[in-house]
Amino acid sequence: MDTTLQAVLQQLTVWWQAAFGTVSGGLGSASAHLDLPSLLALAAALGWASGLRLYLVVFVVGLSGALGFWVLPGGLQVLQHPALLVVSGGLLFVEFFADKIPGLDSLWDLLNSVLRVPAGAALAAGVFGADSGTMALVAALLGGTLAASSQVAKTTTRAAINTSPEPFSNVIASLVEDGLALGALWLATNHPLVFAAVLTVVVVLAAWITWVLLSFLRAAWHRLQRMFSEKVA
Repeated sequence: MDTTLQAVLQQLTVWWQAAFGTVSGGLGSASAHLDLPSLLALAAALGWASGLRLYLVVFVVGLSGALGFWVLPGGLQVLQHPALLVVSGGLLFVEFFADKIPGLDSLWDLLNSVLRVPAGAALAAGVFGADSGTMALVAALLGGTLAASSQVAKTTTRAAINTSPEPFSNVIASLVEDGLALGALWLATNHPLVFAAVLTVVVVLAAWITWVLLSFLRAAWHRLQRMFSEKVA
């Protein structure tokens, strides 16, 4: 069993180097000398990205650690356990397709909304581990808050998109979220100060977009109610 697992990991290493060698190399070199601002940036990235793509974050971080591309902080090393990689990889596979189907994407969001915020907080806290209780708590609060903000923005955006019958906007939105989650991890580990500035702008912009879309959804709901009342009458 161990020999088979080692062979699988070696094959994954070859594939990973071919597909993501530049990004993974950047993660590995950056994680080797993370200072406090960099650790906070990583915690923020894990939390925010978890609100968009929890299983993608868990799988990519865990696989990068297992393949030796990323020296994970002690509190995150559990992510590279083979059992967790299998589970997160399977859920990522399901989510990749479920998140691109109109209607099903909103249902998937609803089912996973109870996981993303606490998981984002736990991942952020894991950056500092149990030996840094105060900073781990700060990171958990930061990660949980950012996960909640990105989760709300994602859910609201998808609800608005689903008012359109065509499926292409769902696919595009899903692929953009995939890229944003991976981009956040890369930017946080390579350019933490730039990431902090970008994240601030993104969070403010997402809050504004969420408010606008909620107003649109309320108006659409009122129109449906009026149409239904007129038909009944």
